Amino acid sequence: MTISPHAGKLPEPGMLTNIPKLISAYYTGIPDPSVAAQKVSFGTSGHRGSSFSTSFNERHILAITQAICLYRKQKNIDGPLFIGMDTHALSLPALSSALEVLAANEVETMIAGDGEWVPTPSISHAILSYNKGRVSGLADGIVITPSHNPPTDGGFKYNPPNGGPAGSDVTRWVGEQANAFLADGLRSVKRISYDKALRAPTTHRYDYLNNYVNDLGNIIDMDTLRNSKIRIGVDPLGGAGIHYWEPIAARYGLDLTVVNQAIEPDFRFMPVDWDGQIRMDPSSTYAMHNLVGLKDKFDISMACDTDYDRHGIVTRSVGLLPPNHYLAVMVYYLFQHRPQWPAKAMVGKTVVSSRMIDRVTAKLGRKLYEVPVGFKWFVDGLVDGSIGFCGEESAGASFARKNGEVWTTDKDGMIAALLAAEITATTGRDPGALYEELAKELGVSSYDRVEAKANPEQKEKLKKLSPEQVTQKEMAGEKITEVLTNAPGNGAAIEGLKVGTENGWFAARPSGTEDIYKIYGESFHGEEHLKRILAEAQQIVDAALKK
Repeated sequence: MTISPHAGKLPEPGMLTNIPKLISAYYTGIPDPSVAAQKVSFGTSGHRGSSFSTSFNERHILAITQAICLYRKQKNIDGPLFIGMDTHALSLPALSSALEVLAANEVETMIAGDGEWVPTPSISHAILSYNKGRVSGLADGIVITPSHNPPTDGGFKYNPPNGGPAGSDVTRWVGEQANAFLADGLRSVKRISYDKALRAPTTHRYDYLNNYVNDLGNIIDMDTLRNSKIRIGVDPLGGAGIHYWEPIAARYGLDLTVVNQAIEPDFRFMPVDWDGQIRMDPSSTYAMHNLVGLKDKFDISMACDTDYDRHGIVTRSVGLLPPNHYLAVMVYYLFQHRPQWPAKAMVGKTVVSSRMIDRVTAKLGRKLYEVPVGFKWFVDGLVDGSIGFCGEESAGASFARKNGEVWTTDKDGMIAALLAAEITATTGRDPGALYEELAKELGVSSYDRVEAKANPEQKEKLKKLSPEQVTQKEMAGEKITEVLTNAPGNGAAIEGLKVGTENGWFAARPSGTEDIYKIYGESFHGEEHLKRILAEAQQIVDAALKK
């Protein structure tokens, strides 16, 4: 991996996105449905793309929104639809386009007042709060965000009445309908003007911020946090939750300082990421350069990505805490400090997350629920209370309220960030120090992810591998103890391969957008052992793909 010379520094003028040109392309671009890259395509986090590449523009959003309206009718979903956007430049145009279609289809639509931004977890929270106790007239939602992707990108995601990311059966149907609308020149899409849509009797204002903020005391121990008087630093990274932090501090009496109030659609205030891209990734040491530099000014510091479904934790003890490390600490803390949680509540993790989580879970006597990549796999368990906490290696997590009931079924960066402050206040040690203690007892983890080239045919083969195709008996000097193509927790296909030994493992999955596959690896025998695992992983996968 080649590190850009600009990494960790503010972008130079030539690296900034031309926002007027980007928005113009949103309205003028005409996607060609015969070109795969220009069709509607739902990945694990909705449809994403850029107007510069004609992969995310007005026609896509009109088609997807009409498809969602049809899906709602088909499934008798006739409650309000909660919709919100993040601070990416393409988000407001997409919201405007969606509202024109929703109003034309007479969908009761809940928008934020005054063009306010709405974090992903605030939408999930709103859906679940509205649906609680209801069996009909259920609400659903649309989240407009490309997450932490560069400023050129846009994203559009549907959340059904369970409040979480739609399953692949839903997104497949919506995507097919949307592409049919595109191919037909949008002739079946209902639409009225934006001005009429704003004034429509079906368009309502909803106070996302206060409904979310006022409920936080039911999931975070705000009394302990307030009484501890610990100093909390927050860098909003110019994202959708930027206006949430000061009301949180005021509502709960916290010593919380917002260190950066900047909001710019080109994100010129963001240090450049490792590859020279501007990316609002709170788990990147380069993107988080500014907050890491302030770590000694606060007892704990935190940030979230642009739509606030991911967290970044900066500790005085170790600086920026790797996501896997913090997930393990959250598990260790929560299951000892939430006495009202069910005794059988499980720990959820994805197959590519650290095995340290497994070890902490075993230490606590809890059951592990391991699923494929994608937060949608946790939704049912969060709703019925069988999962107390769930997380994924890319710094996404959610957990139950203090009474064990569901909070969100989508990732929530804000509660993960505030929990870091609660942990520090309650234990007198920050999460970095707590992880070091766990590592001394349970082993030191070395974790990394690399990429390898794969053409479309090879990527399809990787998705459909069987354990029998791996004939090797050893990896990095240890006996192979497991070869998985289905997740142990729910039996769902990994769409890839996971191979494990006593002290290490790797998982390989094809990329949904590039001609590569990703290899995740971990070792409890040090960095050199991890390098051997990653090197042999590519050999094992390449050999299996040739069969």
